[in-house]
Amino acid sequence: MYVLIAGGGKIGANLARSLLRAGHEVTLVEQRRDRFERLEDEFEHVVVHGDATEIFVLERAGIQRPPSIVVAVTGDDEDNLAICQLSRETYGDGMAI
Repeated sequence: MYVLIAGGGKIGANLARSLLRAGHEVTLVEQRRDRFERLEDEFEHVVVHGDATEIFVLERAGIQRPPSIVVAVTGDDEDNLAICQLSRETYGDGMAI
């Protein structure tokens, strides 16, 4: 299963760890530079820097594949909703939560 996670805070990072340990493919998108660098040190090339509400960032993260599921767990409810809507309406396949 391929999972795209928007938001690399506690929830996003822990979800990524769990999914990777279970053998799933994960891409994690994080906007904050300091958090991105820390996550990149841990996860290496699984992390993409950028704002997941931007189509070009989601495309860089691999949303065109499409992922089996898109998980939006940023610290901003409006951003989470926008990410889910972009995912569902633009790429249609998979599930956005």
